[in-house]
Amino acid sequence: MPKPRVVFAGTPEFALRALEALTAAGHEPVAVLTQPDRPAGRGKRLTASPVKIYAEARGIPVLQPQTLRDDKAVAEIEALAPDVLIVAAYGLILPQRVLDIPRAGCLNVHASALPRWRGAAPIQAAILAGDAATGVSLMAMTAGLDCGPVYAIQPIPIGRDETAGELHDRMATAGGDLLVKKLDDILAGRLEAVPQDDALATYAPKIDKDDARLDWSLPAAELARRVRAYNPFPGAFFFVDDVRVKCWGASPVDGAPGAPGRVVQCDRGGVVVACGTGRLSLDTLQLPGKRRVSAAEFAGQLDLSDRQLR
Repeated sequence: MPKPRVVFAGTPEFALRALEALTAAGHEPVAVLTQPDRPAGRGKRLTASPVKIYAEARGIPVLQPQTLRDDKAVAEIEALAPDVLIVAAYGLILPQRVLDIPRAGCLNVHASALPRWRGAAPIQAAILAGDAATGVSLMAMTAGLDCGPVYAIQPIPIGRDETAGELHDRMATAGGDLLVKKLDDILAGRLEAVPQDDALATYAPKIDKDDARLDWSLPAAELARRVRAYNPFPGAFFFVDDVRVKCWGASPVDGAPGAPGRVVQCDRGGVVVACGTGRLSLDTLQLPGKRRVSAAEFAGQLDLSDRQLR
């Protein structure tokens, strides 16, 4: 039986793990779709996606359409005659005429246990909500937002102190493993996709950088989840006067109530801030242009004693 013709669509590191798993299992794509090179870094130099870098190193043809809604992009995909199009964190919407091209349809590796957390930022949403577990889903794609029937879900527990970056890496590996484990059965028709229960659906919208600003009127436990959810991107932050300070690690602690945002401790023992409910220990902090430091070291850089944060 000939190998299926696979086209892979993905862009960031999460997608790269799935692509690596595919090639390691002998399912090397006939082509890769990835987003156009974007400006990145302080110099804003055009930078290729992790998927593009990997594909070019292996000699896999790379397509980078700005959109999949024009005739040229559709014709290029049709010319590849794919049996299946595998999508992982691609970042572009697939219109129906693209979904209809592959013989066996389009599969999506999605970073949640669907139907919970459909949308752009499911890993962060799971941490923000305080979920004890999440998962990676292998879904048959339809025109709706992450609402297609699901072939398989790999459950993944969320560590109590786990950041979005740490959870992302575990989920990316699990997604690649699940894809490789189930792909042959899907293509052979031995595995049936189960429709999602739309009544149980929740949504994870795209993250805006301002979402990561710490609102001290919230409970300390919720703020600690925000710090974890926005690590490494975009990074939780607050202001001391006009100085923007990043917070990369925090934990709720016991203590008497106080005015939300008031620093109740700033010394070698740490930095502690009163919140809407409880107190938050700021464990790892960063001033603009400086490296990340412990709270004890930060207290020597900037005295926050009895200051009001905003």
